[in-house]
Amino acid sequence: MPHETTDEAPSTRVRELFDALPPLPGLRVEIIEGNIRMSPLGTPKHQVLAGRIFRLLMPVQDKQDWEAYPGVDISIEGPRDTLVPDYALAPKDCPLWGNELRSRGVIMVAEVVSPGSVHEDRVVKPKLYAIGGIPVCLVIDPVANTATVYSDIVDEVYKTKITQTLGETLHLPEPINFELETTELTE
Repeated sequence: MPHETTDEAPSTRVRELFDALPPLPGLRVEIIEGNIRMSPLGTPKHQVLAGRIFRLLMPVQDKQDWEAYPGVDISIEGPRDTLVPDYALAPKDCPLWGNELRSRGVIMVAEVVSPGSVHEDRVVKPKLYAIGGIPVCLVIDPVANTATVYSDIVDEVYKTKITQTLGETLHLPEPINFELETTELTE
């Protein structure tokens, strides 16, 4: 029997499969570099750190009248990958792509590194967030005991990367413009 061919790109088929998935409680489902990835939502300690980021950034959220989203789907414009950061900050009228925030409307994302997500959270996701045009990316890394902020996108790449030891103050640049005290983010 002849093999049926299609002009449809593999990434389009992956996107269609992703969109057809039923809710999968307890799992984070993402499209990362054209591949569907499923992982557990995180340990209680991981969730506590994500909650602390939410709480620490409440003054920014309230001052700017922005919305904070824990674990929201973000569609990366361009490759149309779907990432689920531990925290996202966006204006209340952030454009949507279906039920996902469009990356070009998101102001900031934050990831909490887990032992099983080191490469994705430190390397792959910041690269995709820059491609998607998200101005600020924060990576809280209890594995390395650091906090890193990425900013200044040029040609879809973050040009500025500042890393501090957890427990030190880290400046989150414009449009956030906030001194983040990372003492509460130490384990």
